[in-house]
Amino acid sequence: MEYNVKVDAFEGPLDLLLHLINRFEIDIYDIPVAQITEQYMMYIHTMQELELDVASEYLVIAATLLAIKSKMLLPKHEEEELAEYDEFDEEEDPRQELIQQLVEYRKFKEAAESLRLREEERKLAHSKLPSDLSHLHESAKEEQQELDVTMYDMLSALQKMMKRKQIQRPVRTTITRQEIPIEKRMEEIVVSLRKLKKRTSFFNLFPSEEKPHIVVTFLAVLELMKQNSIVVEQEGNFDELFVSYREGRDS
Repeated sequence: MEYNVKVDAFEGPLDLLLHLINRFEIDIYDIPVAQITEQYMMYIHTMQELELDVASEYLVIAATLLAIKSKMLLPKHEEEELAEYDEFDEEEDPRQELIQQLVEYRKFKEAAESLRLREEERKLAHSKLPSDLSHLHESAKEEQQELDVTMYDMLSALQKMMKRKQIQRPVRTTITRQEIPIEKRMEEIVVSLRKLKKRTSFFNLFPSEEKPHIVVTFLAVLELMKQNSIVVEQEGNFDELFVSYREGRDS
């Protein structure tokens, strides 16, 4: 059962690294490479488990992180030997180039966000007679929703869910193969959320422990988010995700 889905919601490997730095409250000028590399590789592994198309630049940064990690783990005498043959300056921090890229990327990202906020404010300014602008407020709210819950938040929640199910899984299992179309799973999720009439935990959408069902469910949730059929929200950064049906979709 192959999916080979390419997800456009990812902004790039530097964006993922910044997400990890913010999540673990790390000083961008003093990155613990071993920790970041481990977490970064977990995200890459999760993408591959979902059979998403992992762009080559993600793999390039992964190789860069592993190379920096290896260089920083080298004993001092091996560093000196490398310096003789590779002209490696032992005073130079092997993280420096990557840190510089991240700092520059963060500047552009913050500038882009500032411009986006100004654009949103400008949209709400009208030189005309008073009129009903509730639809504009709703539009701004929906846009904010998309920014609050990122693809990395979704992947992080999926990692936690898969760990939970692995721990709870019984020693003996019966392996079955059941192919479920994404469209059918989307319909099932919508029906379930409409019946609940309230938000539910993201984890509750994954009753099955079988990988094909988990993959289809995750992709179905992403597609429903893209269509604005459901709302995915969290009360604070990196908190648990909650899912609900977006009222008014039937009108």
